[in-house]
Amino acid sequence: MNNNYKKINLLQHIGTGVPNTEEAWKWYRKFFGLDIPMFDSVADAPLMNIYTNNNPVNKRATMVLNMQGGCAMEIVELKSIKCKKPETEIMLGDYGIFITKIKVKNVQAAYKYFTENAGEVLSGIKKSPDNNDTFYVKDINGLIFQIVQDDASFSMSGHVSGGITGCVIGVSNIEKSKKFYCDLLGFDKIIYDKTGVFEDWASVPGGLSETRRILLSQSKGPLGAFSEFSGPAYIELVQVLDRTPKKIFQNRIWGDSGFIHLCFDVKGMAQIGEECAQKGFPFTCDSKNVLNMGNHTEVHCTYIEDADGTLVEFTEVYKIPILKKIGWFLDVAKRNPEKPLPSWMLKGMRFSRVKD
Repeated sequence: MNNNYKKINLLQHIGTGVPNTEEAWKWYRKFFGLDIPMFDSVADAPLMNIYTNNNPVNKRATMVLNMQGGCAMEIVELKSIKCKKPETEIMLGDYGIFITKIKVKNVQAAYKYFTENAGEVLSGIKKSPDNNDTFYVKDINGLIFQIVQDDASFSMSGHVSGGITGCVIGVSNIEKSKKFYCDLLGFDKIIYDKTGVFEDWASVPGGLSETRRILLSQSKGPLGAFSEFSGPAYIELVQVLDRTPKKIFQNRIWGDSGFIHLCFDVKGMAQIGEECAQKGFPFTCDSKNVLNMGNHTEVHCTYIEDADGTLVEFTEVYKIPILKKIGWFLDVAKRNPEKPLPSWMLKGMRFSRVKD
């Protein structure tokens, strides 16, 4: 392989800070089918000192996914200090990740499931700007999720919900942010770019403001070993035009309640670091060495920030568990970086499912 090979492959996961992993993960299993653990470990997080006021924290990190495919969720619970919620209500367009998108094959069936199982649904089914059905829900910690129509499915899991397919990020200037998300991260396909007051956002806090919203995806599609499992992902940028937003993590630290970062699977970390620095977004922290995340998962992690301070993680994966019970672990580093893993291999993860 060319030593200069570099690629930002796909959106790998959304980091989610919660006060109690067991309670949150049980809810995510019930409503989103996120019942496959990739790793679950408790460890110190010295890499994040820059984002924890230079006070080292101990945390539990649990990476979970849905066998229907999509991105994963990393559930993070601070163990050494108490998780803080926002001091004031977070509003649409506040700087940071405000909403995580969950894909489903049938929006009507998902709405029925949520309402019949006492999920906190914020409104009825509405139309998004691309004329697709959608609705919004809150989890047990008050975090907002958008349910979106998406027919892409890796494997049938029997759950009404699929996995994570993206997020909504508040920014101060969309044109400036496009240089980061489109040019640097490769989400260069514009699905829509509209300005106004939107029906589907009317039920979310701040949703009656006038905004500009732009939905982005990858024109070349997801790439790399996990591309067939992940499927397409979407980043929606929102700029509020009639009020001054605040930072979602103002006066709080990484790991506090909320969507704490978005993470991309990459190949060629050193070369990516050089490009990010050249474009004005240098690594803010770098594990430099391989991290063992538990379950024999081995990765190299770095972080950068967008123009408004939203955290973006890059992860280069070296080793992952396929079926831990029989000691089946995959050395990703030795594979062709452009070749997707075979479906039969990834489907082996279903035997790790956590059942309630």
